[in-house]
Amino acid sequence: MQYVKLGSTGLDVSRICLGCMTYGVPDRGTHEWTLDEDASRPLIQRALEAGVNFFDTADVYSDGTSEEIVGRALADFGRRDEIVLATKVHGRMRPGPNGGGLSRKAIMTGIDHSLRRLGTDYVDLYQIHRWDPYTPVEETMEALHDLVRAGKVRYLGASSMYAWQFSKAQYTAERHGWTKFVSMQNHYNLLYREEEREMLPLCADQGVGVLPWSPLARGRLTRDWDTTTERSSHDAFGGTLYQDGDRAVVEAVTRIAEERGVPRAQVALAWLLRQDTVTAPIVGASRAGHLDDAVAAVALELSDKETEELQRPYAPHPVSGH
Repeated sequence: MQYVKLGSTGLDVSRICLGCMTYGVPDRGTHEWTLDEDASRPLIQRALEAGVNFFDTADVYSDGTSEEIVGRALADFGRRDEIVLATKVHGRMRPGPNGGGLSRKAIMTGIDHSLRRLGTDYVDLYQIHRWDPYTPVEETMEALHDLVRAGKVRYLGASSMYAWQFSKAQYTAERHGWTKFVSMQNHYNLLYREEEREMLPLCADQGVGVLPWSPLARGRLTRDWDTTTERSSHDAFGGTLYQDGDRAVVEAVTRIAEERGVPRAQVALAWLLRQDTVTAPIVGASRAGHLDDAVAAVALELSDKETEELQRPYAPHPVSGH
């Protein structure tokens, strides 16, 4: 495993981040395809043994049960001081007023519940899961800063939004002397490269680490285009992200993987890891082989010719994932 700094911070993170949306009670929340605790624990343990020190979850994943499962596994298999633990706030956790969003009340309530579920007294990276258009950005940024000052959070991060929104949040924090975001978790992979227009140049200019979610495009980059899986058959959100023209990119991945004699996942992840702006792709793993491919991708170096072949078929997409 290789390790890099997260953006312009001094925090060392593994080049692969284990995305933990896969782990949760299947009949809680909206992800029917998740793995229960008994099936999840060996994968989290295997990631630690492979040198992964970076784990990403969210309060809303499987109605909080992802945080519970991940917290217990990391306590049993890892050392808290060596783990970089990330979670998120924004999603609706209960019906009625103040059940979600980025108000001061929602953030203060959210962190306390996340810490309880994770079984820890601090989170290394606390991320806003999406932009909240109904709350003044000053209220959000000050509340997040107060969590850092209180010792409940070490660093702050953000997730998918427009570049102008991210810039506004960063400017607001800097203007008031509050803690700024050090990372951007955004939708970026070979099938969706719209972030290259504005968000990635902004992050590069400002020294913000980039943590792509869905680096394998919901698995589409790892299998034949017309193949379906248990997850894809239930993933309504994922069905909105890609288009028929993406088939040509998948075919390019297939050709290079066959020439290299490696699984397609390794090629797709190696392309992401080759991008200067990318710190660590957030990789979900429901089988041991998924982890093995992710770790192997760190050492797979694509040539300029292979990279150009992978990028050539891309066609612009409507903005999605926000």
